[in-house]
Amino acid sequence: MAPTRILEIPVSVTPADAIRSFRTVCESRDWEMHRVEETRVVNRWAIIMPLTRSARVLGMVIDDKNAGGLSLRSWSFVPGSAGRGSMVSFEVPYEMDSEEWFGIFSEWCSILPRCPWKWSFWERSMIGYFIPEFRRSRIAFRNEGVDVSSWAGYVEVD
Repeated sequence: MAPTRILEIPVSVTPADAIRSFRTVCESRDWEMHRVEETRVVNRWAIIMPLTRSARVLGMVIDDKNAGGLSLRSWSFVPGSAGRGSMVSFEVPYEMDSEEWFGIFSEWCSILPRCPWKWSFWERSMIGYFIPEFRRSRIAFRNEGVDVSSWAGYVEVD
């Protein structure tokens, strides 16, 4: 197995939307892939004490030699008393060219149904307006080369 780096990002889209968009990107490149379902331990804060829970993880693993082990896993959890937080975790092989990775990542971002690093006021209020995930998300997308000042998402043409 080739060495990989893990990129975990909080996102505002659902796990199903994240996987659907990733599958679309991979199908456009004619890559072989398979789905995975796992569980992951997450913490939920109840007043001052963390409660450990397990979250259902949806994933897509690329089997094609050109991608060399690229995968996406996504899950949702309730970090506080209300609201939902979603995470995506990309496993990117080190042998993948940075330009190729940027192309895959930016295409994935562009076909998501909404901007992945922005939450509405209501969503932020439900989850917790000042939790650090909102800022971490923008920083992670910026570090991967995505222009976070503007988002030109997917527009359907009739």
